[in-house]
Amino acid sequence: MHDLAFPLLAGLILVALAFDFLNGLHDAANSIATVVSTRLLKPVHAVLFAGVFNFAAYFLTITFPSLHKVASTIGQGLIDKNLVTPGVVFGALIGAMFWNIVTWLKGIPSSSSHALVGGIIGAGVAHAGMTGIQWNGLNKTLIAIVLSPVLGMILSMLIMLVTSWLFSRASNRGAERSFRVLHMISSGTYSLSHGLNDAQKTMGIITVLLFSTGYLHGKFEVPHWVAISCYIAMGLGTLMGGWKIIETMGSRITKLSQHQGFSASAGGTIMVFTASLLGIPVSTTHTITGCVIGAGVAKRASAVRWGVAGDVVVAWIVTIPASAAVGAVFYLLTTLF
Repeated sequence: MHDLAFPLLAGLILVALAFDFLNGLHDAANSIATVVSTRLLKPVHAVLFAGVFNFAAYFLTITFPSLHKVASTIGQGLIDKNLVTPGVVFGALIGAMFWNIVTWLKGIPSSSSHALVGGIIGAGVAHAGMTGIQWNGLNKTLIAIVLSPVLGMILSMLIMLVTSWLFSRASNRGAERSFRVLHMISSGTYSLSHGLNDAQKTMGIITVLLFSTGYLHGKFEVPHWVAISCYIAMGLGTLMGGWKIIETMGSRITKLSQHQGFSASAGGTIMVFTASLLGIPVSTTHTITGCVIGAGVAKRASAVRWGVAGDVVVAWIVTIPASAAVGAVFYLLTTLF
């Protein structure tokens, strides 16, 4: 017996896919900021490039189904899946979308991932209190908020140092040509890792919605049609671009060379793929921002505009409580009907 009429279920799924589209739009900057700022690709070409690789992550999950761990964390690792209701899902999605739109309009590279986490926690607590929180999943997500940009910064600095040593005898022209190619490859792999980690968050939301309403039985697994829908929505969102955020990420934090762009996107790729393997819904925005700062610092500390970086960090800190508050409010509004 299904607990939710099909039209209402379909409406909630469309809201979830709208969040996924907005996620791709908002986080396009993650994938292409370095190639745009270094003029490796024209903005329109870079967005198309990122959109294709974001969608290509779908084929990666077909080959390696175990890569769906992030969807499991979002769907049942933050709030007890048996306590999730359609109202909780609605509140979580609206809370996340509200924060994404605010930061998008302001050009602030905040985290869509943590906006969704905040929305889930806020709506879940409003519904069932603190007892519904799955602390293991929440704790590793909160730890990743701090570790992902810090480790990304350190890793990108190390990549800068190692590659500087490896190319120390190369001519400036030869090194520039090599780093242009390497930067293109690393940007593609970072877009692939972004699609892998971020699309799964919406998959987890839709899957737990299907589970909680009786449309999904047995083992908690992402249906094939849910996966392909989420990758299409995110890919289309990326194709639309988030130009204000691209400007902040690509030029306002620090000016990048091809060498620095390669180091930042390579460091980000390693970090996000590792998080996906561990099932951690890491913030791709936080990670690449840390990597861009690390690549800038490796050249010289003064190359980084620390005031802009500080504004970004403040947005990170505020994201989860702000989206949690909005998620709780919208969940409570559903109880009036």
